[in-house]
Amino acid sequence: MNTNFIKACYGEPVDQIPVWFMRQAGRYQPEYRAIRKENTLMEIVYQPELCAHVTQLPVEQLGVDAAILFSDIMTPVKALGIDFDIKPGFGPYVEKPVRTLEQIVALKNPDFTKEVNYVGATIELLRTWLTVPLIGFCGAPYTLAYYLVEGGKSKSWQHLHGMMYANDERWHQLMQHLAVSMAAYLKYQVAKGAQAIQLFDSWAGDLSFEDYERFVFPYVLHIFEELKVVDVPKIYFGLKTSHLFPLLQQYACEVIGIDHTISINTARATLGDAKALQGNLPPTALFADRSILHAKIDFIIDQYQQHYNKGFIFNLGHGCLPEMQGEDLKYVVDYVHGKTSG
Repeated sequence: MNTNFIKACYGEPVDQIPVWFMRQAGRYQPEYRAIRKENTLMEIVYQPELCAHVTQLPVEQLGVDAAILFSDIMTPVKALGIDFDIKPGFGPYVEKPVRTLEQIVALKNPDFTKEVNYVGATIELLRTWLTVPLIGFCGAPYTLAYYLVEGGKSKSWQHLHGMMYANDERWHQLMQHLAVSMAAYLKYQVAKGAQAIQLFDSWAGDLSFEDYERFVFPYVLHIFEELKVVDVPKIYFGLKTSHLFPLLQQYACEVIGIDHTISINTARATLGDAKALQGNLPPTALFADRSILHAKIDFIIDQYQQHYNKGFIFNLGHGCLPEMQGEDLKYVVDYVHGKTSG
């Protein structure tokens, strides 16, 4: 097995910088679009062989150094007793948003071995198919709470922040329930064979340092403390989180994912060398001329080489976009590998 990704997570020497992409299985692929004509996103997730096939496709096509389980951060939510839908062009939709203490108290304590056994079956299949490590993942409590409380995408955040700033029993019970549940969900994925795990906190960067520290930090901290018993690399990723680095460096994770709004050098100056970094090519750079794309990649690699053997995984600063071309993503993989081999 190609273990460069795992080695980089632990800051160990690698023979070339490992590469993978968030949302590397998705709408830019003709094969995926054909599958989606016959299946919703969640219908793919519910079918282990089909889900494993979708997960494996970009590994075969792009030559990336890791696979990430094809799923959605909402996948474990149904096990909590919350019905949801994923609407094309909108995203997660919760018909009955979770806003009262009664709703929160009524949330289930799921047995993921029974509630999402299709996830476990997919992971087991992939471990027999893949020659690169498999990354499992889930949404962080705050990002999940955003969808559960708002009911879907919101510009005002009024219900979520209204509950948060009230600082009452509702907020803390909901966040604690999500933290305990997501820690258990990640442990389940590892037990089934996931070789690394990533916690996505997509919306956390919109909070101030003070609000994150008070209302979010304790619950993410709880997840990583629970996961200390799990002997796989752990990654935390959020958009626009550079102002939160003094808090993020306290998490018991090996890797911090950084978006494209901050340089590796700046991240290293704040985070130090204790954690590996993952990032951070702007996704839109793939639409530029190759000379510009080269310059963007070279800038990232040059910064990595200033901190040699401190652990680095090449990725995008966010996920793959539907308008991308697979050949361009493969070009990035080949270029990074070629420039850093040896």
